[in-house]
Amino acid sequence: MYPPSIRKLIEQFSKFPTVGPRTAARFVFYLLKVSQNDVTELINSISNLRKQIRICSFCFNPFEPSFVQHNGTSNGKGETDLCQICQGHSRDKTLLLVVEKEVDLISLEKTKKYNGLYFILGGTVSALKKEDLKLLRTDDLKERFQNPQKFGISGAEFKEIIIATNPTPEGEATALYLERLLKPLNLPSGGHVKKITRLGRGLPVGGELEYADEETISSALESRR
Repeated sequence: MYPPSIRKLIEQFSKFPTVGPRTAARFVFYLLKVSQNDVTELINSISNLRKQIRICSFCFNPFEPSFVQHNGTSNGKGETDLCQICQGHSRDKTLLLVVEKEVDLISLEKTKKYNGLYFILGGTVSALKKEDLKLLRTDDLKERFQNPQKFGISGAEFKEIIIATNPTPEGEATALYLERLLKPLNLPSGGHVKKITRLGRGLPVGGELEYADEETISSALESRR
């Protein structure tokens, strides 16, 4: 029923997470009502997002490059390949916390209860869909655990890995898979992972870090086991 131009944009918006065709249609009709300046600003913002945002070479966190500061690594153009968190001098380089997605990292960082490094896994695996494993950054995780210097993190040796997947069926299946994957890995100085922990109680079963309040997340961090 819609003209081709509207249908095409609805299809594009429908690709966004949690956005169905009806919500996508609302977005399109909203754009038809706003001024041309607003539309131009949106287009420019999307274009700048792709041009200015880089992905951290260690944790995969999106960031906007700046001149090298402190222990940041240069890419030859006066820019760093590490995000602000990974560059931080005060970060505890014996701790590595694994999250499912970028917003989970932000939620945990806001609590100011964790001062180690992060790794964004990029998703979860269903207990019944082993093909999902191919979409996770498990090989990248192993590489960064065993050789962090290669990715710009000097002086790191991880003594504890915190698996901070969401308390959903998919998150639980992913956590169990990661535990089996990481336990046999060798540390750079020899030996195996000393400690693998999970977020403690406080997060509701079936909930997600993205929607939990900072106090609940802080409690889960402090009571990890």
